[in-house]
Amino acid sequence: MLWVVLLLVAWGAAAVSCIRLCLVTAGAAHRPQGAERAPDSPELNLYETAFLAGGPQRVADLALVSMHLRRRLLLAHTGWATVVDPEGEDEVERTVIRAIGPEGQSRIAPIRTAAAAADAVRGLADRLVASGLAVPHGTRTGLESAVRAVRGAAVLVVVLAVVSLLMPGQEAGYAGPVAAWFGLPLVLTLGCLAIARVENHPYSPWASPSGQRWLDSLPAPVRGADRDLLAAVAVRGVGALEDPALRAALLSGARSGG
Repeated sequence: MLWVVLLLVAWGAAAVSCIRLCLVTAGAAHRPQGAERAPDSPELNLYETAFLAGGPQRVADLALVSMHLRRRLLLAHTGWATVVDPEGEDEVERTVIRAIGPEGQSRIAPIRTAAAAADAVRGLADRLVASGLAVPHGTRTGLESAVRAVRGAAVLVVVLAVVSLLMPGQEAGYAGPVAAWFGLPLVLTLGCLAIARVENHPYSPWASPSGQRWLDSLPAPVRGADRDLLAAVAVRGVGALEDPALRAALLSGARSGG
C-alpha cells in the first residue's frame, strides 16, 4: 500500500500550496490602502500609467518610444538604439541616455533593463504604492511565488500518480481507483490556479484595485497624435504601435533581454 503514502504526500502538497495561495490572495485584496487619489485624478502622468499597466519595463518602453518620436533617439528594427539628442527631458530619459553610453549606440535590451531598474522608476513605484494605486513589491512577489508553488504541487501529484500506477505487483483493477484518488488533489490544484487566473485576468499585476479602476477609466486613445500613441503604449504596451519597424525594434530588444 505504498501508493497510499504517496497519495498522502500529494494531498499534503496540494493542500498546503492552495491554502497559501488563498491566504496571499486574501491578504492582497484586504491590504490597508494608503492615501488614495481619486480615479479621475489628473496627477497621474504617462510614466505612472505605464507602471500601473505593465511595470518598470513598460516605463522603459514608453521612454524609448517617446524619445524616438521626438527624434532624440533612433530605434532601428535590428534592435539597436542611437542617440540623436543627448539631452533628456526627465530623469527616466537621462537614464536611457546614460545606459546607451558615451559611444552613443547600444542594443535596446540592456537599455530597457537599466531604465527599468533606475532610481527614477523605483521612486515612481514607491509613490504609487504609497498612494494605494500600485501593489507593493513584496505582495506581488509573494503572489507569484504562491502560484508557482501550486503549479509545482500539480506536477508533483501527476508524478506521484504515475509512480503509483507503475509500481509492480499490484492487483487487477488497481489502476482505476488509484487514478481517481490522485485525481482529487489534481483537480484541487488546477481549480485553484483557474480561480486565481480568473480573478487576476485581464488585470495588471502591478496595479492595486484602485489603480486598476484608474486604468479602466482611461478613454480609448485617438489615432494620429503622438500623445495618444504614447498613451496607447503606456496602457497596452509595444503591441499598440502601428509602425512595424518601431515595433520590431522594441520586440527585438525584449526578446534579447530575456
